[in-house]
Amino acid sequence: MFDKLNAVEQRYEETLARLGTVELQSDPSEYRKQAKAASEMEPLVECFREYKVVARDLAQTEELAASGDAGMRELAQAELKVLTTRRDALLAQLKVLLIPKDPNDEKNIILEIRAGTGGDEAALFAGELFRMYSKYAERQGWKIEVMSSSDTGVGGLKEVIAVIDGRGVYSKLKYESGVHRVQRVPATEQQGRVHTSAVTVAVLPEAEDVDVKIEAKD
Repeated sequence: MFDKLNAVEQRYEETLARLGTVELQSDPSEYRKQAKAASEMEPLVECFREYKVVARDLAQTEELAASGDAGMRELAQAELKVLTTRRDALLAQLKVLLIPKDPNDEKNIILEIRAGTGGDEAALFAGELFRMYSKYAERQGWKIEVMSSSDTGVGGLKEVIAVIDGRGVYSKLKYESGVHRVQRVPATEQQGRVHTSAVTVAVLPEAEDVDVKIEAKD
C-alpha cells in the first residue's frame, strides 16, 4: 500500500510541476486535464503526508517514553494515545481513498422524483424531497435545471425531472435512488390517522454528448 502511496505522491508532484510550464499552459485542453488529475490526487496525497508526520511524531514519542525520566514518560504515554488514535484514523482514511472511484462519480445527474402510493400526501412528500435536494444543490454550489414537472396545485409534485450540474454530483447523490417512505399525520387528516406515503427517486448519470457525423453520399 505504501509503495502505491509513494508513487501517487510522486506523480502528484510531477503533475504540479507540469502545470507550471509554459508548454502546458499554452494548451488549455491538456491543462484542464492535468489540473483535474492533480485535484483528484490531492486529498489522498494530503492524507498520506499527514500520516507520515503523525507516524514520525509517534516514533519520536515512543523513544521519549522509553528513555525519559518518570515525569517525561508519563507525558509521553498520554501523547502516544493521541498519536496512535490519529494514526489509525488516517490509515483507515487512506484505505478508503485508495478504493477505485466509480467512473461516473464526477458526472452531472438527471434527478427523477415521482409520487407513488399515498395520493396527495405522496405528492406533497415528493415536493418536499425536491426542495430538499434543491437546497442541498444550492449549498454545494451546483446548478439545477428543471426539465419537466407536474404539480398537484396544493404544493405537491406528481413528477419532476431535473438536471443537476456540478462537481462530484453523482458521487454524492447516487445512493439516493430508490423508494422513500414517510409515515405521518397529514395536515388534511381530521381524525389524526397516520398515513404512509411513498416516492420513487432515480439518480442517473448524465450521458456525455456524442457528436454524430453524417457523411454525404453522392
